[in-house]
Amino acid sequence: MPFGRSSVQFFPLLPLCLRRAWVSAAMLRATALDLAVLAGHLVLYPSGMAAERREPAPDGAPQLPTAGRARPPVVLLHGFVDNRSVFVLLRRSLSRHGWRHLESLNYSPLTCDIRTAAELLGRHVEEICARTGHAEVDVVGHSLGGLIARYYVQCLGGDARVRTLVTLGTPHEGTRSAQLISAHPIVRQMCPGSDVVEELRRPAPGCRTRFVSFWSDLDTLMVPVETARIDHPDLTVHNVRVSGIGHLALPVHPAVATGIRQALTVEEAEKEETGSAREAFSVA
Repeated sequence: MPFGRSSVQFFPLLPLCLRRAWVSAAMLRATALDLAVLAGHLVLYPSGMAAERREPAPDGAPQLPTAGRARPPVVLLHGFVDNRSVFVLLRRSLSRHGWRHLESLNYSPLTCDIRTAAELLGRHVEEICARTGHAEVDVVGHSLGGLIARYYVQCLGGDARVRTLVTLGTPHEGTRSAQLISAHPIVRQMCPGSDVVEELRRPAPGCRTRFVSFWSDLDTLMVPVETARIDHPDLTVHNVRVSGIGHLALPVHPAVATGIRQALTVEEAEKEETGSAREAFSVA
């Protein structure tokens, strides 16, 4: 995937003292950016609490966008105690670059089981396919949203509907930070070794969905940071390492948005598979 050349390949060659200084400075920048993102998101959060309003099509109007003449619909799935407002900038980026059919799904913060949320996602996807005439959709999930979408694909037959699943900072192997706030049942399912994490490790022969996981080396909510990678022998996966930003910035940073657009474009995906593999890019 042509995300650009990164300086991270030279990082191991630096003396230890310089590496520590670089990490400290980068972490400060990433933390400052995350705080700025959080402040902006708190302003937008109330606007995303209500479900999306879809204008009904006039009687006799053709289904739009029709299959074969447009890219598949993209479903955006937020993380824990969040809502669709987190995708305002990503949605704008996709729309400006030709994606016509974008939908967000809000699931309740009171949802106690990833399986329940995955079933809700499945119903939503079926409704979108019936309404638009498309047989497949693409899904972008941030944090917990990516785990919900992956469960739908792997365990509920969602690979028949999801062409590409993009995850952003998703705890695919569980994150130790979830143990600090494990009072909520769905947070416990994000802990390493949880029943859901173990289910996703099971064989998944014939899974048709293509996975692209963006993981950041400065994501303080993913412990360890590599837990946001997907490592499964039966899945078609491209793991993309992002350098220089934290967890909250993943769904809003323009460089990541560019990577997501490339991941959702069939032509770019084919180039990636036939060309040389590149996993890292820097946005610092």
